[in-house]
Parts: sequence; structure tokens; C-alpha cells
Amino acid sequence: MKHFHVTTLTASAAVLLFVGCSDPADKVHKTAASEPQKASSAPSKSGKEYVVRAESTIGFVGSKVTGNHNGGFKKFAGKINAADGKIVGTPEIKISMPSVWTDNDRVTGHLQSPDFFDVKQFPVSTFTITSIESSAGQQKVTGNLSLHGVTKSVSFPANIQVADNAVAVKADFAINRKDFNINYPGKPNDLIRDNVVIKLDIKATPGASRPQDQLGN
Repeated sequence: MKHFHVTTLTASAAVLLFVGCSDPADKVHKTAASEPQKASSAPSKSGKEYVVRAESTIGFVGSKVTGNHNGGFKKFAGKINAADGKIVGTPEIKISMPSVWTDNDRVTGHLQSPDFFDVKQFPVSTFTITSIESSAGQQKVTGNLSLHGVTKSVSFPANIQVADNAVAVKADFAINRKDFNINYPGKPNDLIRDNVVIKLDIKATPGASRPQDQLGN
């Protein structure tokens, strides 16, 4: 009877572990990285200029066999031009990689190391939009992501709202970290998954940049 209870408890724990550690990337669009693309239109200064505000969030969810970690970046900066209810030109957002944070200080330090982002060698990442296509009330954003010294084109669905007083961009999607030469595998019994969920909630408004809207470590 004792053996039965131990076996049952072990099996139950295994089932709970399996259920609790599903891959969050399975719930969002997974990008297929390709060679960098040229912008579909020339860089434009036309339209109204909107500044990406510090109230925006750029977050991520990384996962491994035994669980997930939530994180993001505290410092980033960018500008968006819009006209006739649409984003125009080639907006770019720059991200301070040393500003990375997670729900675990040890994980944060490891992400800053050469095993992952190598923030001393690659202190800034950029995302430059090259095209936006609209279909069925949703937009597909394509842009060049420069991360860890590698630039790739990625596309993802987004919800974009353009008004006279604000531009809002929201998107959840996944990138494959190995496309950007971030190859650290993790422990043999706790492997890190390749896909990382990116969570964007960008808010931009007209006016000058404030100190908190500017790039910094």
C-alpha cells in the first residue's frame, strides 16, 4: 500500500509538472526570421510625429522545461510618423539591453551575460518597421530586428490604432532566439526553449521627448 501511495503521488506530481510548464509560445504567432528587408517606402518625415513614451512596455516570456520567467526592458526610445490614420515611413525603436529585467535577479544577471544578450558587446537592439499590411481589421507588421549582433526580418500580427493625439501598437508573438545566435541550451535536465514570447504595448503621443522617454542604461 505504501508503494502504491508513493507511486501515485509521483505520477500525480509528474502530471502537474507537465501541465504547468506548457510552452507559452504555442499560444501566439511564431515568426519565421529571414534576411533583412528594404523598406517598402522611402523614409518619411511627413505627417505628425509621435514620441514613444515611457508608459509603453516591451516585455517577454522565456520558458524552460520546469517553468517560465517574465521580463522586459526598462529603457527604450523611438518616434513614429503617421498621416491619414496610418503609420508612415520607417519607424524605429531602440532598446537598451542593459536595462533588461526579469522576475528573478539571478536570471536577469544571466541574461546580461555573454550566454545570452551579452549587453557589454551589444548594448543596443533596434527594430525598424519596413512595411505594414492591413487585412480584416488587423495589421501585419514587418521589420528588421537587430539583436545580439544579428539582423533578421520578422513579421507579426498587431493591433494598431492611430488618432490625432496618440498612436498605440499592441502585439504578442514569438521569435526564435537561435535565429539571433543566442544558443545557450540550459541544464541537461532543464533545457531552455528556443521560442521567446515578445509582448509589445507601445504608446506614442505628439510632443518633445521627456528624460524618461530617452534611451539610457
